[in-house]
Amino acid sequence: MSSMNPILENLNFLYPINIILVIVLATSAFVIVESGHGGVVRTLGAVQPVPLPEGFHIKKPFLDKVEQIDVRLTKAQSKSAAASKDLQTVQTQVTVQYSITGPTAPQTYQRIGTREVVAATIIEPAIQESVKAVTAKYTAEQLVTKRAEVKLEIQEAIEKFIDVTLQEKEVPTALQIANVAITDFEFSEEFNRAIELKVKAEQEALQALNEKTKRVTQAEAAYQEQKLAADAAAYDIEARSKAKAQAIEREAKALKSNPELIQLRLSEKWDGTLPKFTGGGAVPFINVESALNDNQ
Repeated sequence: MSSMNPILENLNFLYPINIILVIVLATSAFVIVESGHGGVVRTLGAVQPVPLPEGFHIKKPFLDKVEQIDVRLTKAQSKSAAASKDLQTVQTQVTVQYSITGPTAPQTYQRIGTREVVAATIIEPAIQESVKAVTAKYTAEQLVTKRAEVKLEIQEAIEKFIDVTLQEKEVPTALQIANVAITDFEFSEEFNRAIELKVKAEQEALQALNEKTKRVTQAEAAYQEQKLAADAAAYDIEARSKAKAQAIEREAKALKSNPELIQLRLSEKWDGTLPKFTGGGAVPFINVESALNDNQ
């Protein structure tokens, strides 16, 4: 018995090691894929085509290694500087919201890399190249006046650049682009001052034009008012003249149709004094009695 004690003592020494080996073996036989991630299995370095979904999975100990790829929506921001058509320096910040497609996560990892590598080698070059290419087609002033059009063109250029790059890497569905946001363009201080002076000059010219238009409008209003007054006075004179002429015409017709009315008019105007005559001849006769009888 005493000769076996050293062996038993050695075996007892191995127990803790065996327990540790069992624990290591057990933990290396499974993996938990975190929420919002896809598990890319590498067996002895070779990427397996089918990703692991979220949750608990059994794997081959010491042979399989699982890379967890974040497939949640994320964003990449980049500040880009470019030259306009008239060689003005322009800066803008572009934000691309995107996500790695879960089912193609193994192919994306194999041909491109992790999400960080995707951002650095796909998204960032797409932003820089697209901003430079589109900005060079417009002058600095056009970048301001056609801001919406330029932003849309940059967005389309970024999406096209990403699509072409993914096609070249044989993973056309690797990414989903959710949104491309572009901030306002920033110019040099010299250009900003020139724009401010131009805007100020245009505002002053517009104000002068408005004042001139106002004066012309007021003058036209005064002229129209005077013209209306003159037209009204002329109309009044014309109306009175017509009324008087019509009255004269009616009286002339009445006198013509009734000769006795002439005697009445003469009697109305006679003051009772007989006319004086010199020389011989008869005194003109006026039928006073007849005129008086007519008045009664």
